[in-house]
Amino acid sequence: MNDSNHETGSALTIRYNDDGLVPAIVQDADGGEILMMAWMNREAFEHTMETGRATFFSRSRNKLWVKGESSGHVQQVESCRVDCDQDTVLLRVRSSGPACHVGYRSCFYREVQAGDRSLKFVAEKVFDPDKVYKA
Repeated sequence: MNDSNHETGSALTIRYNDDGLVPAIVQDADGGEILMMAWMNREAFEHTMETGRATFFSRSRNKLWVKGESSGHVQQVESCRVDCDQDTVLLRVRSSGPACHVGYRSCFYREVQAGDRSLKFVAEKVFDPDKVYKA
């Protein structure tokens, strides 16, 4: 769809994929660091807009989840943007804790090495997930 009004107009018309999902990039509102990427369906997007708390759709559990519901690491949405095609959402958030469920501030804690394509850790863990996510 190459609709200039869609790309340059003021109407919100998010383009969800064939599974009814749109990628949502989560960025720290203060420092600009990318914290995570998750998926939103229409219900998750609406819940986020209504409550101001980042809400996503879990593909593995087939249900909505509010960031921080089990960890306490809530993400308060400061602003929501869409890209030019309206097929990606950008949430600028203030987070009450780290974003990554394996213990890092950001989910992007490894860097791909150009030569051998190995992963280099570029961040330190900031919490123990076993203590935060109790079974």
